[in-house]
Amino acid sequence: MSVDRFSRARRRDRQVYLVGRPVIFPLLAAVRRFPAIRVGSRMVINDPDLVRTVLTEVPLDRTSAGTMGGSVRKHHGTGGIFDESGADHRASKRALAARLDSTGVAALRPFWQPAIADMTDRLAAGRTVDMCRFADELAGRTTAALLGVDVPSPRWCVDLAVAARRTAALSAAEEIPSPRRLLRRNGFVDHLDDLLGEHADPLSKVLALATINTTVAAIPRAVAWCADADLWADAADEAIRSRLVTELLRVTAPTPLLPRVAAEDAMVGGRPVRRGDQLLLMVLHAARSRERGPDPRNPAPVREANLVFGAGARACPGARLAREQLGDVLAAVAPYRPAVMRARAERGGALPSWAQLTVRARGDA
Repeated sequence: MSVDRFSRARRRDRQVYLVGRPVIFPLLAAVRRFPAIRVGSRMVINDPDLVRTVLTEVPLDRTSAGTMGGSVRKHHGTGGIFDESGADHRASKRALAARLDSTGVAALRPFWQPAIADMTDRLAAGRTVDMCRFADELAGRTTAALLGVDVPSPRWCVDLAVAARRTAALSAAEEIPSPRRLLRRNGFVDHLDDLLGEHADPLSKVLALATINTTVAAIPRAVAWCADADLWADAADEAIRSRLVTELLRVTAPTPLLPRVAAEDAMVGGRPVRRGDQLLLMVLHAARSRERGPDPRNPAPVREANLVFGAGARACPGARLAREQLGDVLAAVAPYRPAVMRARAERGGALPSWAQLTVRARGDA
């Protein structure tokens, strides 16, 4: 019997789900074999074609409680993309896509490179690196540049990332079914207001929340996968690195669950959906993240892999940015072939993440 060469990496990565959301993700994993299944007023959707159908064909209520848009409007005000619909939403998405096209991402690259250079200097010196703190700085630098905010210090970038993660965790408690203990105890606090100052408008805060949280979820997990599955040779190979990046983003699925609410009655997979029903789109399952390891030489179909960024007009405009950042990180880290020294999963975060992922260059690197 052959041994799954990804088993070690998969076992470690599973901790971000079991520790981060110990109730909801095990329950959802138990029903992943069903293309779609109703649980009370919610419908869990696992099939890739059905997830795509919901995102491209089913009218969605973008301001309902239990959605990102509803949380944005409740806590940050109107005009934060996720709470918009119709022509306003299309116009905002086009404007943001223009800022994050190939030219826009190229203009952002010099702002995140100093964080990569500092991190690789530590690896070259034989020191440990916490990839989570590195990801905080990289995400903070990128977000500040995207919003046109002057950065007073690298520490400020880390503070911005921490504020975005704390704010998003409180929002997620409203969107995702959970005991919501954190929300009841502390109430909602917008940690971004003081740091962003005059830039603390709804759109800027939403961009900060989305950019930072997906980055700090994806990069440390991708590095852990490369270390545990010995993917550093693939990461160092310029000819196949982009395919590895796509595969790692598919497998980590930084935003594994998309909560949406139906705006009208509809049919999904032969099952009736009522107006007001919450639809839990399990991108994690639709992209076969738990079934197929990240294999750049035998990658998953592009149509399947791209589901981690949504579909159609509702696809994430930050996909290019995510791919370019991860590609730059892997290219810089690969020569040191770091191993994971310590890993601690984040509890109650908005996205399944590591709270700490300490790595060190291998002696034979």
